[in-house]
Amino acid sequence: MAPTPRTLAPRIDRIRLPQLLDGDADALEPHDSHDAERFAGIDLSGRDLQGATFSECGFLDVSAHEADLRTASFLDTTIERLNAPILSAARSRFRDVSLDSSRIGSAEFYDASWQSVHISNCKLGFVNLRGAHLQDVQFTDCTIDELDLGGVKANRVSFAGTRVGTIDLTRAELRNVDLRTVDLRRIVGLPGLKGATLTPDQVAELASLFADQLGITVED
Repeated sequence: MAPTPRTLAPRIDRIRLPQLLDGDADALEPHDSHDAERFAGIDLSGRDLQGATFSECGFLDVSAHEADLRTASFLDTTIERLNAPILSAARSRFRDVSLDSSRIGSAEFYDASWQSVHISNCKLGFVNLRGAHLQDVQFTDCTIDELDLGGVKANRVSFAGTRVGTIDLTRAELRNVDLRTVDLRRIVGLPGLKGATLTPDQVAELASLFADQLGITVED
């Protein structure tokens, strides 16, 4: 019998920032490019930053309520203590990014591309990643009220010490998605679990949900 393949863990590259210069938040414009800049204690609420590119940058203590980051790119960038009750970042690109100790109420990341992204110690409300491509993504010690992964293509994604209230996997395509340490409360789109890894206890706890979705009657 062939051995059961092991679930592959995300490969998260370490971010090494160069010496950063203080950036001018007032000068930020849509479709601009910024390299090796630091933005600390700034308020980007309501700002239009569509298509902007930030490479090897650092963000610290940033407010971004209703900021428009659609199609923006964040490359080799660290973000710490971001506060955004509403965040619009559809079709954005995150590559080699860390997001730490942040609070986001409703985040639109649909059709986004994430590669080598680590999200840690964050409180997230509704996270819409519908149709996104996720490669090497790790959530650590986060709370997520609702996570929409409908139609997502994901490989090597893990959740360590993370609670997810509702997860939607409708038409998701998963490979090496490790849900073993997730406190799952509700799953929508059960067929989309194919390619995920669960513990035997999780499977037992979800048995009634599986039976209901498959139309199975369970009786003594």
